[in-house]
Formats: sequence, structure tokens, C-alpha cells
Amino acid sequence: MYKVIGKPQTRAFRVLWMLEEIGEPFELVPAAPHSDEIYAHNPSGKVPALMDGDDCLLDSTAIITYLADKHGKLTFPAGTIERAKQDALTHAILDELDAVLWTAARHSFALPEDKRVPEVTPSLQWEFARNVDRLADRLEGPFLMGETMTIADIICTHCLNWAFGAKFPSDNEKMQAYAKEMRERDAFKRAKAYAA
Repeated sequence: MYKVIGKPQTRAFRVLWMLEEIGEPFELVPAAPHSDEIYAHNPSGKVPALMDGDDCLLDSTAIITYLADKHGKLTFPAGTIERAKQDALTHAILDELDAVLWTAARHSFALPEDKRVPEVTPSLQWEFARNVDRLADRLEGPFLMGETMTIADIICTHCLNWAFGAKFPSDNEKMQAYAKEMRERDAFKRAKAYAA
């Protein structure tokens, strides 16, 4: 059985959702970032971590990619054009949505107070909304890559939910409808229950 270490309100949610989607059993250790529990597994103090037996894996994207490849679900096979497109889409979401949101978070609470630049937030909000619009142009529907759900959908939906909570507005109706449909998935709801 897998062990997920990290609070569900963080990027650990991506791992929980992935495991729910692929139907693999797991144990959740709801450790906060920079807690003793997570430092025992990751010297940076960042969550999540995944224990697969005695092996510890770090970084939510690396973890869900590993799970997808290992179980042959929510991914296209390595070495295919579809996988290359999936990887390109995943990296675009990480660069253009996740990184923008994390930069805003660092400047609102994560960095030491004297290192924060709150004035950057409006610029980041503009950039995020622009990037969501660009991503909408790539949405093939019902999933990002058409009829096949992939790990890119998990990361994207997590970022769109994070943005809502961080008050990063996006009025892109296509992406709003997409995110709403993703949140209706049974596996999403089961993963969300861990954060309740």
C-alpha cells in the first residue's frame, strides 16, 4: 500500500486524486509543510512525499507521473507522439499556471516578510488570466487532450481550484465549465473528503 505524506490542502491533493482515479489503496499521513514528519522524508520540507515500500518519491508531478506509468492509467505510453504532447501540456500548466500561483503565494505568506513584494500580485493575476485563456484554446474536450483524461487534467484542475481560493480571477467560461466537470468526478470528491 502507498503512503501519501502531506496535507490534502496542498499539492498532495494531486496525489490523493490520482490514487483515487486509478483505484490504488493508500494511507494518508496529513503532515504539514516544514513539519518534522515531512523533514524526515524531504530535506526541503516540501510536501508531498509518496512512500512505495521503502522508496520515497518527491514532487507531486513526479509522483503522479510515476503512478501513471507504473499502473498504465491516465497517461499515454512513453515514446508515443501522444505522450510527447501530454508532457508538453503538463509542463505548460506547471510553467504558466502553477508557477504563477506559487510566486503569488511566496510573496503573500511563504517568504520572510522583508523579502515579500505584494505589489507583484496584480501583474501575476493578469498573467494567470492570460495563460488560462491560452490554455482554453488548447482544450480539446471533455479533457485537455480530448477523450482521454491524463495527469495534465489533475494538475490543471488543481491549479484552477487553487486560483479560485487565491482570488486569481479568470472569467474564461470554457475553462470554468471544464473545471466544474472535473470537480464532479467521483474520484475528485473522494480525494476532497480528506481535506474536510
